Amino acid sequence: MRLATWNVNSLRSRIDRVERFLERHEVDVIALQETKAREDQLPLMGLQSMGYELAYSGTNQWNGVALLSRVGLEDVQVGFEGMPGYGEPVAAEARAIGAVCGGVRVWSLYVPNGRKVDDPHYVYKLDWLARLREAAHGWLGEDAALVGDWNIAPRDEDVFDMAAYATSTHVTAPERAAFQAFLDDGWVDVVRPHAPGPEVFTYWDYYRQRFERNRGMRIDFILGSPSLAGRVVHAAIDREERAGQGASDHAPVLVDLD
Repeated sequence: MRLATWNVNSLRSRIDRVERFLERHEVDVIALQETKAREDQLPLMGLQSMGYELAYSGTNQWNGVALLSRVGLEDVQVGFEGMPGYGEPVAAEARAIGAVCGGVRVWSLYVPNGRKVDDPHYVYKLDWLARLREAAHGWLGEDAALVGDWNIAPRDEDVFDMAAYATSTHVTAPERAAFQAFLDDGWVDVVRPHAPGPEVFTYWDYYRQRFERNRGMRIDFILGSPSLAGRVVHAAIDREERAGQGASDHAPVLVDLD
């Protein structure tokens, strides 16, 4: 089974790219983030003709997560137990959706950005991660994957220049500790062993040709439960999907399971 995750930064705008990517890589299950649409706004005919079923959570313009599977889609759950909300009035955002696909419980996750370290959204981000960790304890004993845009660069080598992020989110000690807590619990970063080293990024801002100069960040991850990690035979970051006109600012991440 081939599993992928991709922050597409608007599924409606990049539906052609998504369809070509799925066909080219023969992806069985893909988790999408920042779909930025209601389900009734999505152009799904092409995906359906390719044999994909959809599980979706999204509203107009902001956030949005999806799972597309051609190996089954069961036990769909929108949001995890205890997931905090945000805003006035406080409400759950479209940031998490899970389902069992081909025997694997897959969660598509769009972790809050945090904005600034003194912003209420930063507190919300840390709380969101803590609540996800609590919920995720219940999935460690099965084949499960927590995948998506984590909005955290857990190592110094995961950013092009640490000095550029000295006062920014994504690299602060509390955020990194929150990510490390998942690893301490037994979740495994199943991609890094196959795509190791500095300057191996998944995100490049559109600002000032950062992709062309490889001034990026590694913030998209696939964390597998111990049993799932034992099944991974290959993983990769498709950097070329970030290239060209109309690209998302993120690259897809893929793993192959035996």
